Amino acid sequence: MHKIIKKLLTLSAFSLSASLMSPLSVADDNVIVDQSRNRTIPINITLPNNSNNQCNEQAKCPVAFVNAGYGISHNEYTFASKLFNAKGYLSIAVAHELKTDPALNRIQPYLTTRMENWHRGVVSLKFLVNQLSAQYPEYDFSQLTLFGHSNGGDISALYASIYPNEVSQIITLDHRRMLTPRNKNIRVLTLRGSDYEADANVLLNETELKEFPVSQVMIEKSRHNDMYDGGPKWLVDRMSKEMQAFLKLRR
Repeated sequence: MHKIIKKLLTLSAFSLSASLMSPLSVADDNVIVDQSRNRTIPINITLPNNSNNQCNEQAKCPVAFVNAGYGISHNEYTFASKLFNAKGYLSIAVAHELKTDPALNRIQPYLTTRMENWHRGVVSLKFLVNQLSAQYPEYDFSQLTLFGHSNGGDISALYASIYPNEVSQIITLDHRRMLTPRNKNIRVLTLRGSDYEADANVLLNETELKEFPVSQVMIEKSRHNDMYDGGPKWLVDRMSKEMQAFLKLRR
């Protein structure tokens, strides 16, 4: 299994290199256009709200990318963006799905059939990193925090697998298809819904949990599809609490 993953990641990294040398076009405050792919990327950037946090090129502040679940707006994770902002992060919420994109593949094995979707998301993230790092030089785009719900979590996990030296930590809400990175230099918090199981090898076993800085937290009576702003208040509050504790321990 891991040999197959390694091969898929190698192919993804190779094809990414041809996609990243591309001009930037800003259509408006909420859309960036990757001209090489003729692709619009809807985003929502929010700045840190801590007036005592002075970001500059000598003391750069952290960056978090918020990756939406499939079929959910990237603007429906404000609980996460607000938490990142309160902790001094530049938060960038990204919409990975456009109406012109193929529907998410429903055929197993998802680890291969959905790679095209995840890869497209990784290309978009890498494009945004390259472009926005120049636009926001006072923020650190070299050690990212990646947040993602469901399919957005799968995209985050793939990005960290391809670019492990550019990611410091990952937070996922019940991602179920892409393997969680096993990397001693990447902290991971994954909050698990109670209504669906993850695919084989996505989560770490007891031996791996002792070796890697990964926390897998099951939230009882939580539903996969409720893990966003529109979910019940108790669940949003619980997710916020777990995230806050995790970010407090940031290196």
